[in-house]
Amino acid sequence: MTTLKSTLKEDLTEAIRARDELRSSTLRLTLAAITKEEVAGKQARELSDDEVQKVIAKEAKKRREAAEAFEQGGRAAQAEREKAEGAILDAYLPQQLGDDELKQIVAQAVEEAKAAGAEGPRAMGAVMKIVNPKVAGRAEGGRVAAVVKQLLAG
Repeated sequence: MTTLKSTLKEDLTEAIRARDELRSSTLRLTLAAITKEEVAGKQARELSDDEVQKVIAKEAKKRREAAEAFEQGGRAAQAEREKAEGAILDAYLPQQLGDDELKQIVAQAVEEAKAAGAEGPRAMGAVMKIVNPKVAGRAEGGRVAAVVKQLLAG
C-alpha cells in the first residue's frame, strides 16, 4: 500500500519529467509543508495519511484564500495561478460533501444532541462534537458550523 506522501513524490517526479512547471512547483511546496509538519515539535516523526491530508487541505485553503485576495486586488493572472494550484491539490483530497449531504448529517447530529438533552443555540458544541468525526476531511469547519447554526436556529 502506497502512502499519500509517496504518491505525491511520484507525481512530482512525473511532473518534473513532463516539464509541468505549475504542477511541480505546487507539489514541491506541498511536500515542503508536509516535511515542516513532520519536523515540528520536539521529535521528528512520520505523518499518517490522515495528517498528510490535513496538511494538503490546509495548503489548498491557502490557495483559495490567496486567489480571492488577488481577485480583490485586481491581479487576475496571480488569482488564476492560485486557483490552478488549488485544483491540483484538491485532486489529492477526498470528495467534498454536497450541501444536501452535509445538511442531512448535521440534522441527524442535532437529533442525537436533542436526545442527549442539548437544545437551542447552546447545543452548538455538542452537535459539532458529533458532526466533526463524520465529516472529517470532507467539509470545511466554517461550512459545517454555518449549517449547524442554521439548523439550530430554525
